[in-house]
Amino acid sequence: MAGTFEFKTNGKAIAIGFTEQQLSPHAGSALFWGWLHRLDWRQTLTAALPHPPPLSNNKLLPLEKALAFMHGLLCEARKLTHVSYLRRDPLVPELLGIKRVASQSVLTRFFQGFTSAGDNLLCFRPLWRWCLHRLPSRKEGYTLDLDSTRLLHKDGQQEGVKGGYTKQGVKPCLHPLLAVLAEVRLVAQLWLRPGNASCGSNVTAFFLDLWENLPGHIRLQGVRADAGFCLPELLDLWEQIKLPYVVVAQLSQPIQKLIKGDLKWTVTEVPGTEAAELEYQAMSWPHPRRLVLLRHRVSDDTERGGKKLLDVPGYRFQALVTSLPASSHPPLAVWRYYNGRADCENVIKELQAGFALPTLCLEKFWATEAALSLASLTYNLIVLFERHLGWQQKVTIQSLRFWLFVTAGVLSHPGGKTTVKLAVPPRERNWWRRLWEKILSPFPNCNAVENQPAFTP
Repeated sequence: MAGTFEFKTNGKAIAIGFTEQQLSPHAGSALFWGWLHRLDWRQTLTAALPHPPPLSNNKLLPLEKALAFMHGLLCEARKLTHVSYLRRDPLVPELLGIKRVASQSVLTRFFQGFTSAGDNLLCFRPLWRWCLHRLPSRKEGYTLDLDSTRLLHKDGQQEGVKGGYTKQGVKPCLHPLLAVLAEVRLVAQLWLRPGNASCGSNVTAFFLDLWENLPGHIRLQGVRADAGFCLPELLDLWEQIKLPYVVVAQLSQPIQKLIKGDLKWTVTEVPGTEAAELEYQAMSWPHPRRLVLLRHRVSDDTERGGKKLLDVPGYRFQALVTSLPASSHPPLAVWRYYNGRADCENVIKELQAGFALPTLCLEKFWATEAALSLASLTYNLIVLFERHLGWQQKVTIQSLRFWLFVTAGVLSHPGGKTTVKLAVPPRERNWWRRLWEKILSPFPNCNAVENQPAFTP
């Protein structure tokens, strides 16, 4: 064959050539876009974006740039440059309904169009609300988890990248603030802060904006947060709106003095864990609050969190401030309720590992916040996509890529109709058919599709 290259492996020759067929390595993502195009996401996103209409004859609409960015994240892009490489995929414009994938420079200018906090609020508040609106109401309500994370950036030249406390010491970083609905692992809101901001910086305004943006059918049953959010003004706000809370209290000297004093520790059903509670008033609090104390034996095989105190060896201690009533929530129930917050860390890990949060750092601060917000919204869409398929357990984007998105396909136009033939092995095709039937069904139904390829003979 002319124009081919050849190499040998395991005693046989393999010839390498080129083809004019229109092939896509991510044709399986058609399933996601087939679901999303049936909703009003495009219209909502178009109305939310703050960019003026482009005037160039070779223009790309802001919506086209945003959709290409989202698709790049689904295909494991970690930078804007990676997104632009999708221009070689002939199927992307067809799937997304766009003219073409934007270049890295065009995407950079797109995000630079977000120039202020006002721009970002006006754009992303309706998008967060759009995601929340698609959740069902729950009789018992949803639990809101507040958390923050540090995104390390070695060069430190971008706006907002400042020295902050990280696990590696003081490093240049950004400090996003997030809220997650625990029962569905959906991000309810994200704000970006400079790396040197404290955990509680701007959190009251953050919560008030989220509270006002909740759809009417979404009711919160409680809020959980770590010690960085144990702020008097925040606790006062939650009490004012009658929102139950459980927040970690810092083991300050007064609380340590209580622990080392004559407390009545009660043995719990959890081996090695004892509990105590009392009414406690910190100097910055206007009134006493319920304080639940836990101590865990260090010798126990299972580490249950908490901190060691030099004056009380052999134990780890935790202190929780809560407004939950003692009559219905004994100390161990409060502790177990708070422990459910650990799943919020898994959401943050998924955002970082699967949706490129650590590498989406642009030159301008508000542009970076916009990129992180759109990436988190893409994560939300994946959560809603999985829920539509009937999957109750969250599947990582990495698994979705292997099971669905990284499925090759051939693009053709027989009789002028766009056709994609997926390269799916025969034994997996029944599973794919069930997925497509679920996605394209005009009627709501409760028939879940198994969340892994179901092989048939």
